[in-house]
Amino acid sequence: MTSNGNMLQSQLPKFSGKNFNQWSIQMKVLYGSQELWDIVERGYIKVENQSELTNQQLVELRENRKKDEKALFFIYQVVDEFIFERISTATSAKAAWDILRSTYQGEDKIKMIRLQALRSEFDCIKMKETETIEEFFNRILVIVNSLRSNGEEVGDQRVVEKILRSMPRKFEHNVVAIEESKDLSTLSINSLMGSLQSDELRLKQFDVNPEEAFQMQTSFRGGSRGRRGGHGR
Repeated sequence: MTSNGNMLQSQLPKFSGKNFNQWSIQMKVLYGSQELWDIVERGYIKVENQSELTNQQLVELRENRKKDEKALFFIYQVVDEFIFERISTATSAKAAWDILRSTYQGEDKIKMIRLQALRSEFDCIKMKETETIEEFFNRILVIVNSLRSNGEEVGDQRVVEKILRSMPRKFEHNVVAIEESKDLSTLSINSLMGSLQSDELRLKQFDVNPEEAFQMQTSFRGGSRGRRGGHGR
C-alpha cells in the first residue's frame, strides 16, 4: 500500500456501535474525498451477462466494482469484531452501509429520547422537605451518572448550581452564604454535600426553622452586647 493509502487508513474513524450519526458524517466526508459516496449510497447494477455490454459499459462496470470493493474495505477496517459479524455477509458497500444504518441509527434515536427524559428529570428535581441531604444527593447523582453514561457532558459546576437552586426554603440562608463565600466553578460536589450536611445537623440541633434560628442567634448576640455594655457602666 502506498504512503497515501497508509495515511488514509490511519485516519479512518472507528465505529464501536455508539454515536452512529456522528460517525456516518465523518465517513460521508471521507467517501466524498475519495469519490466513493455515490457508490455507497446508491450502489451499482451488477451485470451477470457481460457479453452484450459495450466497451464503455465494461469500463464503467469495472470502475464501479473497484470503487465498491474499496468502499466496503474501508467499512471492514473501521468496525470491531462484533459489528463485522453483522455485515460480513454483505456483498456490496451499500448493503453493509444499509445494515449499519438500520441497526444503529435507531439506537441513536432511542438514546436521544432517553437523554431528553433525563434532562427533564434533572431540570425538575427538587429536594423534598422530608428527605436528608444524603438522600437528595444520592437521588440527583443517579440522574447525573445516567446522563454521563449516555454521553451527556455534565460538569460539577452545573450539578452544584442545580443543587443550590433545588434546596428547600429552610436552607435559604445557608445557600446564600455558600454562593457568596465559595467559588462555584471550583467547588466539588462532595465539598458542597459536606457543607450542607453540617448545616443540616445544626438545624436539627435547633429543631426550629432557619428564620427562628437566625433570630435567636441575633437576639443572643444583641443581649450579650447589652449585658457587656451595662456591666461596663
